[in-house]
Amino acid sequence: MTVVREVVGVLRRYVRELTGEAAYDRYCARHRRRHPQAPVPTRREYQRMRELRSEGASPGRCC
Repeated sequence: MTVVREVVGVLRRYVRELTGEAAYDRYCARHRRRHPQAPVPTRREYQRMRELRSEGASPGRCC
């Protein structure tokens, strides 16, 4: 049974990395450390910030 739990745990961590859930959790932890008085953005706000950052940092495209 221990092996099954380990496999499930590895799969869960893998899926969290694929979906970006782990990135949000890391961001929240870092935000709380660096800005303890500021409210933590919601998951939706975080996703929007990432989208805006990636759109602004990309080189010009034709389409």
